[in-house]
Amino acid sequence: MTDELLYDRQDGIGRITLNRPQARNALTFPMYERLAEIAADPGEVRALIITGAGDKAFAAGTDINQFRSFSSAEDAMAYEARIDRVLTAVEHCRVPTIAAIAGACTGGGAAIAAACDLRIAAANARFGFPIARTLGNCLSMSNIARLSALVGPARVIEMIFTARLFPASEALAVGLVTEVLADQPALEARALELAMLVGGHAPLTMRATREALRRLRDNLPPDEDLIHLCYTSQDFREGMDAFLTKRSPVWRGE
Repeated sequence: MTDELLYDRQDGIGRITLNRPQARNALTFPMYERLAEIAADPGEVRALIITGAGDKAFAAGTDINQFRSFSSAEDAMAYEARIDRVLTAVEHCRVPTIAAIAGACTGGGAAIAAACDLRIAAANARFGFPIARTLGNCLSMSNIARLSALVGPARVIEMIFTARLFPASEALAVGLVTEVLADQPALEARALELAMLVGGHAPLTMRATREALRRLRDNLPPDEDLIHLCYTSQDFREGMDAFLTKRSPVWRGE
């Protein structure tokens, strides 16, 4: 399985590559587990890019062969629990996450992209959850919540009910992605540029922002601890001193 999900680190940027181009990068269970493992501990990096091998697909969901042994409600619940655990690990990654998307981004692949902090796409990207015309399964409430936070309930209903794939231009218009690039080389260059940019900013600011948005989405407790985290940090003192002395701050995430 190690060749099916690649992870490399260079110049402080981590890159996860879903590496099954012959299967449109459809994910196996071991690939999901490795993704969660890296998201939980990406090593000494400042940002993390997630992408798919080739230009045909970011990821075309879960490999259907993974479902062949399903025979009970417990199998379905265990599957959704696994997916939610993996996506939660991506959401809670200690560094900013960027989905760089070319080609098909569907099902589990689209769920992974939705869990990332930033999503950028090549012009050939297509997004959706065509399950109403393919498998006949459903999305968990946590996945519905992630999507709804991005594009609103009406777009989620449209996406699921029509089972159509949104082209990159429409994904940009509705807020699924923030940028559309001409092709895969441009996408890769921009992903790296964006990773270097956000990787150079104050880690606690980004961590608190992400967590506050998650709490708003999930109706979780207020943000006193996040305010304390940032305002009592060494980074905040460093930021003030750097501003007053007209130098670039050195962020430590503490």
